[in-house]
Amino acid sequence: MKLFTVEEANAVLPSVIPKLLDIRELYAKIEVMRDEARTAAAASQFGGGMPGGTTYVNALYQVGKLTTELGVIGVELKDYSRGLIDFPCMRNDRIVLLCWQIGDGDEIAWWHETDAGFAGRKPL
Repeated sequence: MKLFTVEEANAVLPSVIPKLLDIRELYAKIEVMRDEARTAAAASQFGGGMPGGTTYVNALYQVGKLTTELGVIGVELKDYSRGLIDFPCMRNDRIVLLCWQIGDGDEIAWWHETDAGFAGRKPL
């Protein structure tokens, strides 16, 4: 697990935000097609398919690729649709999570305990 300082997390944020925006957009496309994809999957033994199947599969692939890229950086993606992420950080000799989501601004301003989640966010 990579540990970030606030400064390091803020420095990475500009490269992470476009990935989060792409993931959110792709995830919205996936959601629109999900029911049709389930139906197609159920009919697959009979040679089923779906219009836009390639688009659906490509969107799934892109979300996986972008999510992996975030993981390699050390960013924890918590919510696709909100663009909610955490950066593990050492604070007062314990690991906490720096918390940011799309709409929070240009810098990280929140943190929470590892077991508190978004509801336990506190200002830095």
